[in-house]
Amino acid sequence: MKTKTILELLTLSSSIYVLARDHHFIEKINEFSEKSKENINKAMSETQLDENGNELEFMDKIILKTHELKEELNEKIEELVTKFYKKINVAHLDEIKALNEKIEKLENAVALLEARLNKLEA
Repeated sequence: MKTKTILELLTLSSSIYVLARDHHFIEKINEFSEKSKENINKAMSETQLDENGNELEFMDKIILKTHELKEELNEKIEELVTKFYKKINVAHLDEIKALNEKIEKLENAVALLEARLNKLEA
């Protein structure tokens, strides 16, 4: 039962991770497409230098910006997945605590029944 639940949670969490990553990627693409062409050209026309002090070409700037976007997306996805796991962990801890309390009550009830049975036998 525990193994099945853990496997189901892992499958669910990996699916949610992939969906969240795809969703945020699409949102970023939509955000860029909503910007005007001037804003994109302005960002690309900024002077950026490589290690040798030479100005980067247009395609190099696009690659650099894409890499920055990818890193930003990965950070946000990691943050969301961490929050999700914390919520799952809290939910499971509450359930475990409730089950432990129930077991303790049942053990007390069994001990009481055993005492009554022993008293009746005597």
